[in-house]
Amino acid sequence: MRPLPLAACLALAALPLAALTAQQETPSAVAPAPTEAAAPAAAAPAAAKPLVGNAETGRTLTYTCQGCHGITGYKNAYPNFHVPRIGGQSADYLANALTEYRNGNRKHPTMQAQSESFSDQDIADIAAFLSTVK
Repeated sequence: MRPLPLAACLALAALPLAALTAQQETPSAVAPAPTEAAAPAAAAPAAAKPLVGNAETGRTLTYTCQGCHGITGYKNAYPNFHVPRIGGQSADYLANALTEYRNGNRKHPTMQAQSESFSDQDIADIAAFLSTVK
């Protein structure tokens, strides 16, 4: 099991460094125009199969979720509101929500920090597991 809160903190701490590094880099040459042979290769990822989640891996990844979502009647402090139940939600809904938090389209400091460390496969695994929880 990996320490997700620590990973999220490290990711947040690395953001200013990454921005500073990106500002200091200068392009050395203009990239060549893509050739016709490269076009089909670029389209290949779009045709990739959708990710299939592994519920057992998702069980391992969701151990920190219980801290808020596993306590009946829990209210958190961002601001003080009821934390929703996520067990039993549809896998599509859960995957979309986590992806939106990770991309910054949904705003909640704790959820954004948690989801930043998740890969697309992690999100599929988490959604597969949580959709089976009653």
